[in-house]
Amino acid sequence: MAKYKDIVGTAVRNNAGNIPTAETGQVFFDSTNLDFKYQFPATTSAWRTQNSLNTAGHSLGGAGTSTAALAFSGSPRAPRGALTELWDGSSWTEVGDLNTTRDNLSGAGISTAAIANGGYRLSPGGYADECEQWNGSAWTEVADLNTARANTASAGTYTASLCFGGTTSGADQNAVTEQFNGSTWTEVADLNTARYTLGGAGITTSALAFGGNVSDSAKDETETWNGSAWTEVGDLNLARFSIGSSGSGGVNTSVVAYSGTNGTVVYAQTESWNGSSWTEENDLSTARYGASSGAGASSASALAFGGWTGSAVTAVTEQWNASAPVGAWSTGGSVNTARIRLAGAGVSDSASLIFGGENPSASQALTESYDGTTWTEVGDLNQNRKGLAGCGTYTSALGFGGNTPGDLAICESWNGSAWTEVADLNLARRELAGAGSSNTNGLAFGGGPPTKTETETWNGSSWTEVGDLNSTRQQLAGNGTNTSALGIGGNTPGGITANTELWNGSSWTEVNNLSTGRYILAAAGTDNTSALAFAGDTPPVTGKTEDWNGNNWTEVADMSTARKQLAGSGVRTSALASTGTTGSLTTATEEWSGSSNTIKVLTD
Repeated sequence: MAKYKDIVGTAVRNNAGNIPTAETGQVFFDSTNLDFKYQFPATTSAWRTQNSLNTAGHSLGGAGTSTAALAFSGSPRAPRGALTELWDGSSWTEVGDLNTTRDNLSGAGISTAAIANGGYRLSPGGYADECEQWNGSAWTEVADLNTARANTASAGTYTASLCFGGTTSGADQNAVTEQFNGSTWTEVADLNTARYTLGGAGITTSALAFGGNVSDSAKDETETWNGSAWTEVGDLNLARFSIGSSGSGGVNTSVVAYSGTNGTVVYAQTESWNGSSWTEENDLSTARYGASSGAGASSASALAFGGWTGSAVTAVTEQWNASAPVGAWSTGGSVNTARIRLAGAGVSDSASLIFGGENPSASQALTESYDGTTWTEVGDLNQNRKGLAGCGTYTSALGFGGNTPGDLAICESWNGSAWTEVADLNLARRELAGAGSSNTNGLAFGGGPPTKTETETWNGSSWTEVGDLNSTRQQLAGNGTNTSALGIGGNTPGGITANTELWNGSSWTEVNNLSTGRYILAAAGTDNTSALAFAGDTPPVTGKTEDWNGNNWTEVADMSTARKQLAGSGVRTSALASTGTTGSLTTATEEWSGSSNTIKVLTD
């Protein structure tokens, strides 16, 4: 009889050590370590900055999911305490106002069927008992709470809701819990710890209450609701109040809590709840308190919007993803000549070009080509210079602008073996940014001194002035082509900026900012929908890396060596960071892989 092995082959591959090219989920035998193993993509939990609310505010109500949410009420939004905005996954739209103007209320439900409970009335003043239901287009007043109050938490749906804790007339903290059945509110079992500005999540039979304020003291207590009673369980790692969280629709075993304050410090900390304990996760990009709770049904997804930073009200929106792919930097071959203020070109981490720059104080013409392992010196630029920009591939590139000293308009074209001078830029400048796919497709923008907005496009024979940047700046990064590019970060007359602008071939549009403002940074990417920004000076010098998905930036894995004034090349999933300075010149090269894998050993 034929053996299984003879029919289908070896079911499990035998290999001496790990298999770098193993497919996701592929089981193999490591004959060196005598282990069965498999590989899976590495992920992390992270916040991604999204489009902001139309109107900044704090102490808002919220409902829905991270891709379809409702923001309502808040202060000092106009009309104060009534304004409602709808989130469709990419932008906010103003919709129908609440009937009763109030702030410091709580909400539950989804973006098409939500409930707004209690709060503090603005006119006439006083604690509110009003409850309103949202049907997707308008708010309708329904049954009042039994106890008028503000600063509560809510859980559930618009026809089956809980409202608990809060502040009432004559009492800063309250333990009352009320349950809504779609037509009336009924008082049920009280919280064990009376408190206000607490966090809440879950449904009417499985809810969670956590954090809050008791007599001006931040609390870490967590209580779980089983449909009839509250039970004290594991505390938050960080005591705080005015806390935000994923909201209604989920159970009390999967919640994410974020932001808040202890009355002195404003927090960005995020924690996830697994049913028994809280785990610290990655922070929000913008620390705040009074951000909205209620959008997101579990610890896997949430939406944070609005709040108070400690100095100003904010409209910033951030989206939580508990399973974002993890990229990673790894060490590549060292460059032959360390330098700063150079340019790079290339579309991967294994086929790139660097040229020009300064080492240690003299401008350079050196050009080096990278094959994925080794840097090789190739033909020099005709004009040595620093502070130039570049674009293209390692066989078809452009180098333009710069300083010798003396600002230059010179442009050179690379054909894979030599540089040739071609038509000059219209405007001589240095510390500019470049984008482009080849030596016939280029874009030059920004630069100085003084800082500039001018943009020029290259068609293979001449430069033409086109639409200016909205923000004047130099020492910025760029990526893309002459019809689809990004201008990222930089230095403005007002200081370091996080501004990002998108080029569509004719004009620049301001889009979502970097999470961390910086200048003399680097970028990679072939268009304005997909990019990577890394390194630079904030100050201090940083190795932070941010990923652009066409809409917003997310912080991902840091570089091994923080640096500035480096060269960047490649694409979002396969980039290269070369040379630069850490405070002293470095020859270090790092290669970026947009996804990384984890090897797991199978055990009994």
